Amino acid sequence: LLPFFSSRSSAKLIAPLGCLSSRKKHTLPDLPYDYGALEPHINAEIMQLHHSKHHATYVNNLNVAEEKYKEALSKGDVTAQVSLQPALKFNGGGHINHTIFWTNLSPNGGGEPKGELLEAIKRDFGSFANFKEKLTAVSVGVQGSGWGWLGYNKEHGRLQIAACANQDPLQGTTGLIPLLGIDVWEHAYYLQYKNVRPDYLKAIWNVINWENVSSRYAACKK
Repeated sequence: LLPFFSSRSSAKLIAPLGCLSSRKKHTLPDLPYDYGALEPHINAEIMQLHHSKHHATYVNNLNVAEEKYKEALSKGDVTAQVSLQPALKFNGGGHINHTIFWTNLSPNGGGEPKGELLEAIKRDFGSFANFKEKLTAVSVGVQGSGWGWLGYNKEHGRLQIAACANQDPLQGTTGLIPLLGIDVWEHAYYLQYKNVRPDYLKAIWNVINWENVSSRYAACKK
């Protein structure tokens, strides 16, 4: 989302507005594995609907909202800009969150992380088991729809667990850099696990892609 600027900094708007006017539309990213690759932990029907329907809808609606926002900017219509903020946040967050989520999962996942990430987890949570228990509890405890996250607090140089409601993106909401996200919207698990969210959360640890999470951790420390 574009921030509001004082008149003294109006010159700074030139670059971002130019980017907005010439930007490419967002597209649905391909999955790095087949829809059925995460079975039996997450079945193919869930993955197909989740990716090709739910994520695709966020992408389409984000493009529509951005077009309307670009039009509102060109007209100087601040009221319309403000009214579009919820759609940008929801659909933009949905696109950001799911793009991370797919790479956080792998048919070759599970187990524990290694190296620097594991050491950081032990430092900040006492043990991997404690971390796993805390992130699971936070994710189970999300009221309604939302996400459980492992994030990196760059200011303090520490790992941190957080929950976000709906599709609120972690970094834009809390400032934490997202490393691992667990989607606890019902569309992520209901067809297989019905209303028993804890069973889904128990299963998802078997397909966590720790190489991806470790790469994200290494990148945000640079």
